[in-house]
Amino acid sequence: MLKQRLLTAGLLIPLMVAAIYFLPNGAFAIVLGLIAVIGLWEWAGLMGIGPFWDRWVYVMLVLPLMWTAGFVPDGFLIVTYAGVAGWLVGLAMILWFNARPLATPSNWVVGGISGAFVVVPAWMALVILHGGTGFGPHYVLFLMVLVWLADTAAYLAGRYFGTHKLAVNVSPGKTWEGVWGALSMALVMSLTGGHLLGIDAEKLPMFVSLCVITVAFSVVGDLFESMFKRRAGVKDSSGLLPGHGGIMDRIDSLTAAAPIFVTGLILMESVG
Repeated sequence: MLKQRLLTAGLLIPLMVAAIYFLPNGAFAIVLGLIAVIGLWEWAGLMGIGPFWDRWVYVMLVLPLMWTAGFVPDGFLIVTYAGVAGWLVGLAMILWFNARPLATPSNWVVGGISGAFVVVPAWMALVILHGGTGFGPHYVLFLMVLVWLADTAAYLAGRYFGTHKLAVNVSPGKTWEGVWGALSMALVMSLTGGHLLGIDAEKLPMFVSLCVITVAFSVVGDLFESMFKRRAGVKDSSGLLPGHGGIMDRIDSLTAAAPIFVTGLILMESVG
């Protein structure tokens, strides 16, 4: 399993870095869009849609949102902001289901809308981050490294120090110690990243706070997918990535983090 994980990561990480730095924004959007489509297909499985082509019906229902937003003035920004609101609702759903051990989000309408809010705003936020004035590829790479290092820190802190369960009825393995490990990594990464990205000294406290909030919501993203996986009775969203599970298993934290991070950066730019 470890060998598979390393081999898969060794292949995917250079490809992703190359896409971030060498593709123009339009091509980058297409590549991310293909990843988003696969994520939606996997989400259909978590909703309980089994047959291959039935899952594509769900994908085709969501795709018009991705397509139409590109033709609406500030459409990507509007959907990104809507994604932030959606994740506040997602947090409320996690708290509600964690308090009710026998409850599961089994309604297809709830599941379908949830999948759209998980995948689409994250895609649009990353496209904005990649091509937006004042941002660019460095910011995309920083966000991904921030989220994935925080996720690793959460895993290690939870494994070696975890005793207090975070949301036992949603994801039994996650602990509050893991959350503190993730937030501690966010603090370190924000100070390092702020320097490397050239964040002004007067805005650095805002940037640090934004990174910590972003990582906190990355935990929410992880829990949200876990809630639907628990409902579906599966460990992974698919077996597409050997040793890693599915696309959604790799990007669940990022789906929540991206809209929060981009919205926060835009608010930062408007200050001063």
